[in-house]
Amino acid sequence: MRDLTLEKYRNEAFEAPLDFTDDEASQKQKKAIADIRKEFGKEHKLYIDGKWVKGDSGTFESRNPSSTDEVIGTFQSASSDQATGALTSAVKAFEEWQYVPAQERADYIFKAANIIRKRRLEINAWMISESGKNFYEADQDTCEAIDFLEYYAFEALRLDRGMGVMNAGTDRNRTIYTPMGAGVTISPWNFPFAIYAGMALAPVVAGNTVVAKPAPDTPKMAWLLATILEEAGLPKGVFNYVTGGDIEVGETLARHQKTRFISFTGSMKVGLHLNRIAAETPDGQHFLKRIVTEMGGKNAIVVDKDADLENAADSIVQAAYGYQGQKCSACSRVIVQKDVHDKLLDLVLKRIRTIKIGNAAEDYRMGPVINQKAVDKIMSYIEIGKEEGKLEIGGKRADVSEKGFYIEPTVFSGVDPKARIAQEEIFGPVVAFIKAKDTDEALHIANDTKFGLTGAYHSKDRKKIERVLREYKVGNLYINRSCTGSLVGSQPFGGFNMSGNDAKAGGRDYLLHFLLPKSLTYHPVNGQDYNLERFEYGKRE
Repeated sequence: MRDLTLEKYRNEAFEAPLDFTDDEASQKQKKAIADIRKEFGKEHKLYIDGKWVKGDSGTFESRNPSSTDEVIGTFQSASSDQATGALTSAVKAFEEWQYVPAQERADYIFKAANIIRKRRLEINAWMISESGKNFYEADQDTCEAIDFLEYYAFEALRLDRGMGVMNAGTDRNRTIYTPMGAGVTISPWNFPFAIYAGMALAPVVAGNTVVAKPAPDTPKMAWLLATILEEAGLPKGVFNYVTGGDIEVGETLARHQKTRFISFTGSMKVGLHLNRIAAETPDGQHFLKRIVTEMGGKNAIVVDKDADLENAADSIVQAAYGYQGQKCSACSRVIVQKDVHDKLLDLVLKRIRTIKIGNAAEDYRMGPVINQKAVDKIMSYIEIGKEEGKLEIGGKRADVSEKGFYIEPTVFSGVDPKARIAQEEIFGPVVAFIKAKDTDEALHIANDTKFGLTGAYHSKDRKKIERVLREYKVGNLYINRSCTGSLVGSQPFGGFNMSGNDAKAGGRDYLLHFLLPKSLTYHPVNGQDYNLERFEYGKRE
């Protein structure tokens, strides 16, 4: 039987690359930014049960982190009653949506992906403005959203065939996957379009319905997806876009007895809180909530003494300072053998000195961090770092003429493996260099953290590489490259330990988090038989 995922799915950024070092591509993106700036400041509504409605708890503003005087738009704060109403709409929509054939569900998602493809530069422009990503980072985010939608749609078609099982004696057996119900997705601001879209539409294409809450720093990107799904004709109530407070909206939805699953990407603290909520069984809840979490990391690039140091330095700078270090996969520790420590450090510092910082709309390599809270946190860790290591470069707010949240790329050397800046997630452009005497110690230091999301190892020694492949305890491990930039369908993403439950977004196991295997058996009686393979769960008579 054909495997459409492997046969037809392609990564969008590879299939239709945009090179913003080319003046023509750069000017097209700048024109898109100029066009969307005319729309700054407008009010945006919630999308509940196929209707655009105002929030009951007031409004809030989304501002441009590159230039904080600029208001991207005004957004609604939903009340807890509205959040509950959105879930009720999702529960009602599930009654029909669960039986919509997989091909029909997938077609809605393929249509949405094509709309995104046509609006790529516009979506990039909003992301550059609302999240502070440069052109490349924004475009990769938009392309990843297309990837998530198309990959999951193909996967829904594959899983619709069910699980391979055997007949036993005269029994006819088949195991199918059935959708669970209505759930809630709570997504982060750092991949405001791709992760929001992937988290919301993976369960949808599998036959579930959702209430999707975006991060309060990037509500415009989620609003765009709601308009795209409306244009694609997705039936009302299947997808609901709700903005508002973490307690009034997020916790209300997570605790509700009709919520079948919670999908979360964000901080460890919030993820653990939601895990505790998911374990509760309030009155009227006759099931265990399913929870999917991705909670960050303290990722290390390990450099052995026989590594290609130029390549390692490139990888470190890319992984540490891409999107200002605001990726859960970002490199925040460099663990390097003492023999090559000083040379590698010099190579990294040389590269950092070439980095220009400024407004994301001008496509500077580094733009702003997301908000004042992030500035305060990062700067507090920099002060801690000054006590725990030697400040090699950076360590202060960047001198940029515009009013924005700019911080210089920062490196500390001589950091103890147990230091706070070597153990705690900073989520900003701060890197700790740590010396190791040999491969054994380097690997021990790399694994000696509560997290286990991504990691990289640089070496030319096959035996060492094979050992590291076995013993480096992270969900995504890269050899001789950076520890960021996983591709949907190629590098399923998720981590161990306090980095989450390794759900593997963009991989073949991901949709299974939102499906229930159902074993079917038919026993022939008096010569009457029935071919269970003919049965179609998603078929309405």
